Amino acid sequence: MAMVVKNNMSAKNTLNQLDKNDKALAKSLKKVASGMKINSAADDASGFAISERMRVQINGLEQDIDNTQTGSSMMKVAEGGVQSTVDILRTLKEKVINAANDTNTDEDRAIIQKELDQAVDQLDENANVSYNGKIMLDGSHNNEVLEPGTKTTLANEGLDPNFDSFTSITDLKDATGRSLGIFADSKIEFSYVYQGKTYVTTLDPVGDREVGDMFAESKDASGKNPDRKILAMSVTARIGYDRMGEAIYTTSGNRALMFTAGQAGIKHQISGLTINVMNHDGSANRTANAVLNNFDEAIRAENPSDDNALVFQVGTKANQTVKIGFSDMRATALGLRAFDGTTLNIGTQKNANAAISVLDLAMQKVLNQQTTIGSLESRMEYTAANLTTASENTQSSESVIRDANMAKEMTEYTKNNVITQAAQSMLAQANQNSSQVLSLLQ
Repeated sequence: MAMVVKNNMSAKNTLNQLDKNDKALAKSLKKVASGMKINSAADDASGFAISERMRVQINGLEQDIDNTQTGSSMMKVAEGGVQSTVDILRTLKEKVINAANDTNTDEDRAIIQKELDQAVDQLDENANVSYNGKIMLDGSHNNEVLEPGTKTTLANEGLDPNFDSFTSITDLKDATGRSLGIFADSKIEFSYVYQGKTYVTTLDPVGDREVGDMFAESKDASGKNPDRKILAMSVTARIGYDRMGEAIYTTSGNRALMFTAGQAGIKHQISGLTINVMNHDGSANRTANAVLNNFDEAIRAENPSDDNALVFQVGTKANQTVKIGFSDMRATALGLRAFDGTTLNIGTQKNANAAISVLDLAMQKVLNQQTTIGSLESRMEYTAANLTTASENTQSSESVIRDANMAKEMTEYTKNNVITQAAQSMLAQANQNSSQVLSLLQ
């Protein structure tokens, strides 16, 4: 090997190797200190990009979990308001049934009326329950309802599907084909509640009247005939139209006896319907009454509204949401108060009796809303559990890509540390080699 002093190639080569070892040692030290094998895109460009996307996904999932939890809290507040309304209606039905009993005088009923008035006021308080400033049960957060709104439709599917509006009342049968036992000398009182007033039709005797005649001569408590646009009767398989204008049919596909409000909207809703069939001796025809009073509110009266339903973001992508609309739970919407402020009247036995069906329909409305809220609460629980699992699995995948194997990295760090120290020692040795030339120059 030639002896030179201008270029110490051994030292230069050793220095180059030392630089490499220093960089490797620095990387190992960074991995051990951070606990991650990928600290920047320079370490692994594709792995870094994948893990960053996963981190965004994880953060989004964690926020989704928070959203479901706050959403569940909101639903609990709404459910509390609805449950209070259920409790009030349950109590009111007891009071109204009591008022319908003729052991009470009209003075007694007046006292019960005062209790009812106070309870109805509380229904409006319940409807104003709020969460974070949002009032939930006053109808302001309802689903979309197209113009002109929906009409109250009460449907009874308990009759022989072969009848129609021209069938004689005396020929009416139940769904199994058994006669209802209505005779020409029977008497029928047909009543419904509209805008706080009770309208009554009395067919005495029934004679040869047809089904379509059952409310043709209805009058309110003061003896006045109502507007002809209040109520329409039909016998068909098509019940009516929902809030989106879609046709609704009976569950069986057979004809049903239906009473539909003459106009759409809450103001024109029919809030109660009662049919009382009496034999010629004045006794009640319980068989006919059980069948003819088996009405359900197939379509609820609602005012037109925009889509103001509450939306909960429960996914990491746009429109991964769940929605819930709250129907109007105020006393007016439940049929217990007219738009002029008049509360449901139970001042007489007949009015109290008609009020029983009003409360039944009001309870049906409230329980439907409670079911909707409860279903969403249950769904939120499943959603939260699913999001938690997704977050956990995504975190695990991100860990595989980015987290350092500490045992392996400590081994690598120790190796790089020893090699670096060896390179430093050899650089010192290489620097000593050039000084040997001095012995030739003495």
